[in-house]
Amino acid sequence: MIVEKKENYTFISSDEDSFSDFYTSFLRLQKNRKEEHLVLQISNNINITQEEFSLFLINIKKEPDKSFVIVYNKVNIDDLPQNLNIVPTLLEAEDILEMEAMERELGF
Repeated sequence: MIVEKKENYTFISSDEDSFSDFYTSFLRLQKNRKEEHLVLQISNNINITQEEFSLFLINIKKEPDKSFVIVYNKVNIDDLPQNLNIVPTLLEAEDILEMEAMERELGF
């Protein structure tokens, strides 16, 4: 797992070959990063099922003033829950972070 601290968020990218290895590493790392906006980029070498994506909803408690976005382009977003932010590119993830920051400022 590769972790980079950016100006407004922490960028985490996978270098594991399986979802279970990646997810286990992410859960350990995430415990210490609850106070940060997170962008998680999953390698296209890892094939993830809809059930595996649901683990993020079950095990990751999203803080009300923090954003969590997943970057992965090998999934049909329409098949996943709407309350899980999944986008195909890092640029779109950064856009989500900006939009959620504006919503928080406006009180939504």
